[in-house]
Amino acid sequence: MSSVRVLVGTRKGAFILTSDGARKEWDVSGPHFPGHEIWHVNGSPVNPDRLYASQHTEWFGQQVQRSDDGGQTWEAVSNEFEYASELGEHYWFDGTKRPWAFKRIWHVEPSLTQPETVYAGAEDAAIFRSDDGGKSWSELVGLRTHRSADEWAPGAAGMGVHTIIEDQANPGRMFAAISAAGVFRTDDAGESWEIKSKNLTSNFLPDPTAEVGHCIHKLAIHPEKPDVVYMQKHWDVMRSDDAGESWDKISGDLPTDFGMPIAVHSHEPETVYVVPLKSDSEHFPLDGKLIVYRSKVGGNEWEPMTAGLPQEDCYVNILRDAMAVDSLDECGVYFGTTGGQVYASADSGDNWEPIVRDLPAVMSVEVQTL
Repeated sequence: MSSVRVLVGTRKGAFILTSDGARKEWDVSGPHFPGHEIWHVNGSPVNPDRLYASQHTEWFGQQVQRSDDGGQTWEAVSNEFEYASELGEHYWFDGTKRPWAFKRIWHVEPSLTQPETVYAGAEDAAIFRSDDGGKSWSELVGLRTHRSADEWAPGAAGMGVHTIIEDQANPGRMFAAISAAGVFRTDDAGESWEIKSKNLTSNFLPDPTAEVGHCIHKLAIHPEKPDVVYMQKHWDVMRSDDAGESWDKISGDLPTDFGMPIAVHSHEPETVYVVPLKSDSEHFPLDGKLIVYRSKVGGNEWEPMTAGLPQEDCYVNILRDAMAVDSLDECGVYFGTTGGQVYASADSGDNWEPIVRDLPAVMSVEVQTL
């Protein structure tokens, strides 16, 4: 029977939750790196025992940790990101130049095909690549030298690359999202990038239909339909059927279309999950009811999934990297909250249960099917 490993990054350490294919009983390992912010934990699709964790504190700075035994032991690998950059300065959102400032790694994305290759999304907005398991890094400078870079602005959490998606069906193609700049696509393995914002509208911008400045919260694709890209934006749930060349709004009958994460069912490319929040000033569920919404038709028509979720006095947030799916025959869906719960559904969202409670605030959730 297959097993599942859930990788959880929190404000005060990393946790690894494991279960067999029944997903009824869970073992909890952690905290790893107690007291440290773990912005993201992710595992290699090529070598599932190769894990990466982005560890950060304001006092000790940034470190990338690597495990080669599924999280039992860890090794600190290179953190020379700011020295790996080839650029000494960049434009800031007001059009002035200043030294480029490396702050932290928001997201680590192991390659879908190369066991030693991993990408890292940084704040200030940049993407780094390592081909030796994180020991050394080089910047994909084509992103930060994009013609629009002098118009990028930080979102409320900072200006970071929070989403990196490889398209296995189209070698060299990747998607990246920056808050608050937009969504970018490369077709040449990161040498050059194009911004993809046709039909995006953000009313908080001076020009709501501007090319640059849209606050993209998260992107998701399904490997069987790589040209279909789903987006949770600052407001609006969006869909592209042409690899980002144009976008259509699919919020439909959602009670509110502000939210952070978005995920796609592992076997059904048209089944999508979001967790709406009340507003961009009140980052908690509408009416204190925690609800996952599911669309089985690629958007517009949404059904509330509430069984097992608190339906009163719930005021947690679900961050952009805190939702994931497994690839078992009956797809499991997982998300973590800033209240320290990790909820799981072993039946594609019909029923939920907390598989762990009382963790520090959850920043990221990734799932490995073993």
